[in-house]
Amino acid sequence: MCGIVGYLGSKNAYPIILKGLKRLEYRGYDSSGICLYNGNKLISSKAKGKISKLEKRTSKLKTFHGNIGIGHTRWATHGEPNDINAHPHSSNSNQIHIVHNGIIENYSSLKEGLVGEGFTFHSDTDTEVLVNLIEYIQIKEGVKLGEAVQLALNQVVGAYAIAVIDVKKPDEIVVARLGSPLCIGIGEDEYFIGSDVTPFLDHTKKAIYLKDGEMAIIRNHKPTQYRKIVDNSFTNPTVEKLEIDLAKIQKKGYNHFMLKEIFEQPSAVVDTLRGRLKLKEGMIKLSGVDDYIDKFMSANKITIVACGTSWHAGLIAEYMFEKIAKIPVEVEYASEFRYRNPVIDKSDIVIAISQSGETADTLAAIKLAKKHGSFVYGI
Repeated sequence: MCGIVGYLGSKNAYPIILKGLKRLEYRGYDSSGICLYNGNKLISSKAKGKISKLEKRTSKLKTFHGNIGIGHTRWATHGEPNDINAHPHSSNSNQIHIVHNGIIENYSSLKEGLVGEGFTFHSDTDTEVLVNLIEYIQIKEGVKLGEAVQLALNQVVGAYAIAVIDVKKPDEIVVARLGSPLCIGIGEDEYFIGSDVTPFLDHTKKAIYLKDGEMAIIRNHKPTQYRKIVDNSFTNPTVEKLEIDLAKIQKKGYNHFMLKEIFEQPSAVVDTLRGRLKLKEGMIKLSGVDDYIDKFMSANKITIVACGTSWHAGLIAEYMFEKIAKIPVEVEYASEFRYRNPVIDKSDIVIAISQSGETADTLAAIKLAKKHGSFVYGI
């Protein structure tokens, strides 16, 4: 699962972004990159492999004081893991630069149209298509970066979280999200961007979580504009105070996060059951189930949609539900469920299981289930 980090302020962006990328290593990645800008000069570096490899390549970045920057850890979707496919990606004119999480499903048709307009492509990614689409709209419509991003995203099918900078806008970053998480940290005359809050916990305890279908135009010394992508109307987000313990989300001396998670399993089970395990009654009480118990009692069928490891968990649940509750259960890959016409209705329950926070296929399956009127239960 890719990771995004960004900074806009008066400090040197490089160490902030590099440290933020290291905080996001737990998400998994196969390449990484950083792009810095100081209002006059822009420099970028990308590398396949660990962030430590990127760090060895960034000698020029270490001595370059850029006050605006974006960084990325990539988990390959379109195109193999290599230096060229790593983010950030640039438009043909090298004016617009982007980092992107998610998948642009209609990138092929968009790319074909852009090639017809004279654009060339150097990577195998859908992200390079998006950044050139933004540039094309900016030129054709004669609009500023924020509006060009908004118009481009209305042509996109898929899921995304993006951070975009324009060399003509040395005090601005445009961010947006649909289906992939993105948040903004608010400091003293400075802003931080992250796929989650971990990259900027050292710097601020105030954050805004962008909602699905929202974008923000973040500017130095000017109010941030929060808008809806679909119609460009203004929104008024809530600033939240962060109370996350940084020590709990770090490696704690383990060599990697998987090893840490293995040894944390006993405490994770205890934390999960805390307040829910009723020893005297000999039962586990889950309010999320109890509040909708009538839905489960009257369900004709349960459909579990998930991907990867979550799908395997769903197979186990199928045997347990059918044995104990005697309710028919189907387990489907979300990526296949969303592209067919499933036989579900208001009398059915759809349980969506996510293993990585937000998965494009699972989210799309949820929307389809809601369209059919089914009750959706998320895990």
